Amino acid sequence: MISSSAVASLIPYGWDEAWADEFAAHASEGLLPGRVVRVDRGQCDVITADGAVRADTAFVTPHDPMRVVCTGDWVAVDPGGNPRYVRTYLPRRTAFVRSTSSKRSEGQILAANVDHAVVAVSLAVEVDLGRIERFLALAWESGAQPVVVLTKADLVPDPVALSYLVQDVETAAPGVPVLTVSALHGEGLDALVALAAGGTSVLLGQSGAGKSTLANALLGEDVMDVRAARDVDGKGRHTTTTRNLLALPGGGVLIDTPGLRGVGLFDAETGVGQVFTEIQELAARCRFHDCAHESEPGCAVLAAVDSGELPVRRLESYRKLVRENQWIVAKTDARVRAELRRDWKRKGAAGRAAMEAKRRGWR
Repeated sequence: MISSSAVASLIPYGWDEAWADEFAAHASEGLLPGRVVRVDRGQCDVITADGAVRADTAFVTPHDPMRVVCTGDWVAVDPGGNPRYVRTYLPRRTAFVRSTSSKRSEGQILAANVDHAVVAVSLAVEVDLGRIERFLALAWESGAQPVVVLTKADLVPDPVALSYLVQDVETAAPGVPVLTVSALHGEGLDALVALAAGGTSVLLGQSGAGKSTLANALLGEDVMDVRAARDVDGKGRHTTTTRNLLALPGGGVLIDTPGLRGVGLFDAETGVGQVFTEIQELAARCRFHDCAHESEPGCAVLAAVDSGELPVRRLESYRKLVRENQWIVAKTDARVRAELRRDWKRKGAAGRAAMEAKRRGWR
């Protein structure tokens, strides 16, 4: 059994009765529970009842990027020895996953057991709504609750201009809280502190978005290195090079991440649907259940675009993410590949028929 003092030392890192129940079988084997705060080259730092320990991850499947130990995992660790080993990790409640840059269409898990996915977006440069939608699709798919934080709000002194920016982001993020924050002046942080106190939060965003500054503001001290972003594009060098898990003084846990240059989808159909809920609702009114919202008669989505109810940009972004996700899934699913080939042939035949009809009309 795990002592009450051991439990008390893990509570600030998110330990609860449900985790204790999951760990019970490992406790009977004499293993120690702990939470991974950092992973580096096959080893990880783990917070346990014995304090912070360094452990090797060789016993956990190393060749599947979805099954490797990652920051945020709860693990079972050897009680002693040199080196110490992680024997297994507990089933994940949530997992933030993106596709890797490899040609094998593998998923890369960035953080585990996250309650809130905080997408940091800098107001120092033009806001990229498409990128926000991409981050949100991954966040929804992970099982975490997304929140968008517009950083460096002090760089938009005009309240009217700021309100328009917030409205644009809210349109791109239905059902997602949108907060404006100036970490430099401490404005807007109370809402973020309250949200972060309610579990584990992961900070996501491009390099230069102000994640490390946000992390320092939440921690109440300069723990994370901060470097200035370039004025020309708002990007900076990666100030965070690994994913680090930190207990917050006001309660809750924070995982800071390196700036993400690429955020490829990985089997995120549900997440994409949640980002574009209004398109999903409109699609239910289309004449054909398999409507592609391109040129079909009776398409409620295209009708909404024509009436101005649905912005063209939203539909284009939706199409792009749906195509990307289908492509990723098709690489590993033969059935989906076959369906896509049939769809491409059908559309090709329809296009050729349309061109032939035009030629006949010209004659």
